[in-house]
Amino acid sequence: MGFTDFISETGLTLANNYLSSRSYVVGHAPSQADVVTFKAFSGAPDAEKYPHVARWYKHIASFESEFSTLPGDPSKAFTAYGPESTELPTNPKDKPAEEDEDEDLFGSDSEEEDASVVAERNKRLEEYKKKKEAKPKPVAKSMVTLEVKPWDDETNLEELEANVRAIEQEGLVWGASKFVAVGFGIKKLQINLVVEDDKVSTDELQARIEEDEDHVQSTDVAAMMKL
Repeated sequence: MGFTDFISETGLTLANNYLSSRSYVVGHAPSQADVVTFKAFSGAPDAEKYPHVARWYKHIASFESEFSTLPGDPSKAFTAYGPESTELPTNPKDKPAEEDEDEDLFGSDSEEEDASVVAERNKRLEEYKKKKEAKPKPVAKSMVTLEVKPWDDETNLEELEANVRAIEQEGLVWGASKFVAVGFGIKKLQINLVVEDDKVSTDELQARIEEDEDHVQSTDVAAMMKL
């Protein structure tokens, strides 16, 4: 269905729900999908009411000078992206209470029950509990912005970035990057990445990057946000 608008409460709520589990509108790096969506806003959304949209909006704003160079089709409207359904989630207050714990899911109306019926009901209740406990839990992820500093202005930054991106690890996804001036003709690499918290240690990742002693002087975590 795509986004509807970014003015009404319904439109902003849909966008907030959609971006609650995403860093970008499409994929793992900024693209024209983010650009056209960003431009459809009249201004920064309310961070208290729509925290996920506000976080995304602020992040995409940092790439504003690079909008024309981002990949994707700039001719598509923002309504071409977004959620598959425009139905809002049901308010938990309006939902029936979860059948949980020791509730009688398969109860009988009779006060006196046959022993075999009770045994069958208890068996099915145990199976239900085990199935519920076996459901996979959401994977904890973080979006990190790393800064990688070279030795001097003669360091080959393209080789430095290539060496950084060559590091592959389960639970690690490299994102967009740019070179940022620090003074005296020296630039540093600023690169975004998404990590699964249980699989990737940022300290260990920084240590691996700093093993490239021919190019890397040091690394720093400039920003980190739980997804």
